[in-house]
Amino acid sequence: MNTQQQTIKERSVALHKEYQGKLETTAKVHATNRDMLSLLYTPGVAEPCLEIAKDKSLSYDLTLRGRTIAVISDGTAVLGLGDIGPEAGMPVMEGKALLMKEFGGVDAFPLVIDTKDPAKIIEFVKTVAPSFAGINLEDISAPRCFQIEEALQDIGIPVFHDDQHGTAIVVRAALLNAAKVVGKPYASLRVALVGAGAAGMAIARMLLAVTCTDDHCELAHHIEGVADLIVYDTKGAIVVGRDGQNIYKQAIAGVSNREKRSGSLEETIDGFDVVIGVSGPGTITAEAIKKMSDKPIVCALANPTPEIMPEEAKKAGAYIVASGRSDFPNQINNVLAFPGIFQAVVRGRLKSITLDMKVAASNKLASLITKPTTENIIPDIFTENLATMVADAVLEVR
Repeated sequence: MNTQQQTIKERSVALHKEYQGKLETTAKVHATNRDMLSLLYTPGVAEPCLEIAKDKSLSYDLTLRGRTIAVISDGTAVLGLGDIGPEAGMPVMEGKALLMKEFGGVDAFPLVIDTKDPAKIIEFVKTVAPSFAGINLEDISAPRCFQIEEALQDIGIPVFHDDQHGTAIVVRAALLNAAKVVGKPYASLRVALVGAGAAGMAIARMLLAVTCTDDHCELAHHIEGVADLIVYDTKGAIVVGRDGQNIYKQAIAGVSNREKRSGSLEETIDGFDVVIGVSGPGTITAEAIKKMSDKPIVCALANPTPEIMPEEAKKAGAYIVASGRSDFPNQINNVLAFPGIFQAVVRGRLKSITLDMKVAASNKLASLITKPTTENIIPDIFTENLATMVADAVLEVR
């Protein structure tokens, strides 16, 4: 560990201790006299209660529900740290809520829950739904996260797993621009995707332009997808008929790996245009990059240590390199997507977040780079009005 990393870690712990976390509740109006007290609480507060009792939708107008998102996690897949538990995951959930407010102007509240049982998580989300305009599921391990999210799509408010869809939105935007830089049509790209967890499966679905439920995927023919894509797990390429594949892997196998390649990344990546890593250090090798087509595109997104370091990837022949880190060009960061997505949820009172909405968000992000280059294929997270532009794009297709 270098000195800079150590300093950041020490400073972060000191900051969290000094402020005892990153969030607090503040009053929007104040009980400064008896008249205000009577309006804010008893007896006046009875009237908005009665109005909501007659029409539950008024809870969006008369309470914080209409502008507040829940960030919910069980702490089983926190950053690159794994299953560290709900208490240890709380700093990340606080951070997610802070970013939603800072970048999207959306209020959010973190809720970490002490259960790994999908049925209990599903029931918990349904139970707290009346308090919120939307739900951001966070850091829930695969494959449970797929089951949980799918079961919550009809509860009347959007349920969005950012580890899946936020990542997929930003990766697709980056590839749209990277394809322009290397002079290849996006629809011609052949993609190797290392990692079959939440992010990996969502990226696969978005790049292939498919919608999936349980063990079945269908092409969204009105959305342009890549030419082919292979997902790799710890056993190698996911392919129809391979043993040891859960229902979600079986579903993606049915619409991917069209040449039915079998084996490791290095054994099967010949001629592919893109390799994306959402796994861990060392899973993309220089030897694999050397077997790719001309002008390879490498997205090594593991944090803090990428699947292959950018310098090593370039030495192996990578033409464009993206990572999840802020200290290298082309940072693939979910903050580019989720504040705008949830701003759209609040502004539009959305009931769900569809594939078309995700594609619209991705297209908008890509369009903000008018002249992409090898080191500029995705907007900076501090781009002015970024979240609002993403939200506007989402709301245009609702």
